[in-house]
Amino acid sequence: MAIEIKAPSFPESVADGTVATWHKKPGEAVKRDDLIVDIETDKVVLEVLAEADGVLGAIVAEEGATVLSNQVLGSIEEGSAAAAPAAAAPAASAPAAAPAAGAEDPIAAPAARQLAEENGINLASIKGTGKDGRVTKEDVVAAVEAKKNAPAAAPAKAAAPAAAAPVFAAGDRTEKRVPMTRVRATVAKRLVEAQSNMAMLTTFNEVDMTEVMALRSKYKDLFEKSHNGVRLGFMSFFVKAATEALKRFPAVNASIDGGDIVYHGYADVGVAVSSDRGLVVPVLRNAELMSLAEIEGGIAGFGKKARDGKLTIDEMTGGTFTITNGGTFGSMMSTPIVNPPQAAILGMHNIIQRPMAINGQVVIRPMMYLALSYDHRLIDGKEAVTFLVTIKNLLEDPARLLLDI
Repeated sequence: MAIEIKAPSFPESVADGTVATWHKKPGEAVKRDDLIVDIETDKVVLEVLAEADGVLGAIVAEEGATVLSNQVLGSIEEGSAAAAPAAAAPAASAPAAAPAAGAEDPIAAPAARQLAEENGINLASIKGTGKDGRVTKEDVVAAVEAKKNAPAAAPAKAAAPAAAAPVFAAGDRTEKRVPMTRVRATVAKRLVEAQSNMAMLTTFNEVDMTEVMALRSKYKDLFEKSHNGVRLGFMSFFVKAATEALKRFPAVNASIDGGDIVYHGYADVGVAVSSDRGLVVPVLRNAELMSLAEIEGGIAGFGKKARDGKLTIDEMTGGTFTITNGGTFGSMMSTPIVNPPQAAILGMHNIIQRPMAINGQVVIRPMMYLALSYDHRLIDGKEAVTFLVTIKNLLEDPARLLLDI
């Protein structure tokens, strides 16, 4: 009996998806819960698993095809008995064919496949450490490092790097055209729309990170020990300061819906994360109720999921305010773009030791520039400036976060 392979049910915020990778070929045996095909949406890559044992039948939607929610992608001829002849037929004529086919197409995460292709790594040569032997991105990274450190003495291995990702030599005028991922294309579209449809302004300030850095340095080891390995970073302080400021300035946490202003009685804070597929913004739900440890644990979990391509649509849907940290890449100052329908976004930057005038004396302090981009249709300049000053004051005297002052 044939079982239809269908695209997942997309939420209302996702119109369609693209068939990214078929992990099985027609006629190949599959087992229940095997990864069959990846569907790339505007937000995440969704995995479609086999619903039963059998053999992959005809593929209806080829790689690159645009598909709708629950659209038929292909079929599985059900039954383990049906799988045996398919595997046995090639074995009769060429005993080594069946193992070779399996070795040529191991189960691997999309990010792992892309990284392996870019570095000329044969996935079949990597032992997967993921579930059911799946090759993860970390496995490929280790293989790439091993390849870099391998001695160049053996002639047979010296010829292999020819398939590596293109490295353009000086004077080389070749070009490589790569399709834009749906995530990057969607981000590009939304950012252009934000600038076109929003009266966006940016206000700046600077914060002395002395107290936060001293607090972190003093308690980071005890914090990690007390919270099962969760590390204390700077982002949790900014999230806590932002949620406190959002309580005091509800317009910054609001959004415009047609002719209405929607005020949110909660703070769902999006944290911008860079991934191989582009910028993604997973959301900390009810961040105003979370402890520093819960915030740090949530952000660490999002970062790992982003690297592995495991973020779900629900985790990246919604959000009332966003924080982005360009400082991790060395940015000194920038003007972040608001993520509609939100009204504002906070930009963090690099911490730089700079001379500051304190009580009539010049002292060296760790300083960070802050940027708040906001929708001037909803937020007045005074609100934006005082909101940012509130965050500055809370961070320069973290005790205020505990005392609610």
